[in-house]
Amino acid sequence: MHAFDVLGDPVRRRILELLADGEMTSGAVCAVIQREFEISQPAVSQHLRVLRDSGFAAVRPEGTRRFYTVRHEPLRDLDAWLGRFRAFWAPRLDALATELARGRRERRLSGQEPPANPAEPETPPPDDRSIS
Repeated sequence: MHAFDVLGDPVRRRILELLADGEMTSGAVCAVIQREFEISQPAVSQHLRVLRDSGFAAVRPEGTRRFYTVRHEPLRDLDAWLGRFRAFWAPRLDALATELARGRRERRLSGQEPPANPAEPETPPPDDRSIS
């Protein structure tokens, strides 16, 4: 199954979002997904199986429990493929960040906005938009 076929499903994308925060038991994943998508436990298990079989997730058995984690390799491969197209949107995102910073600065200098929090940078830090 192609990576975009796997990630094209909103349930599987949500499962990966949950697993991105750290290892979770299949029961914990099921509880969240059942609540958010109103699907059965066997349906959630099928989505976990697709993620596992496609290499996006790994499972570690511990007694009767199964712990799932994200596997980063397929995401790196996907990021590398997307890298060819990043040039189409990266300059626009950089320009948007510059315009937002300029607007904040102009409002602050005109007295329409309180001074920025010193802990917040005036402009957002550069982002290479890649998965490490």
